[in-house]
Amino acid sequence: VQLVESGGGLVQPGGSLRLSCAASGFTFRYYNMKWHRQAPGKERELVAIATGVGGTTTYADSMKGRFTISRDNAKNTVYLQMNSLKPEDTGVYYCNVRYGGNDYWGQGTQVTVSS
Repeated sequence: VQLVESGGGLVQPGGSLRLSCAASGFTFRYYNMKWHRQAPGKERELVAIATGVGGTTTYADSMKGRFTISRDNAKNTVYLQMNSLKPEDTGVYYCNVRYGGNDYWGQGTQVTVSS
């Protein structure tokens, strides 16, 4: 299993970023994909989930209305569109899949929201 995130960077408050996570090593369309983030000095937290079958999405309360998770099963990729970014959204964003009873993580992509 391999997960590779991309799309992070420096953005001003109120700006937008789109993160991507390219997955391989498993049958992507059947598995729930998650985005997590870890802010400096804080524990990793769940951001959003997109289920494998049906593509149902779920969000942490603080991200509702600002973030959108989506997936392209033909490309084995999950996305996180982030709008109206705030300084408190700064952190490393990771995608994650539970496969075969194990959690797999990408290397993360840094998002910095600052003026």
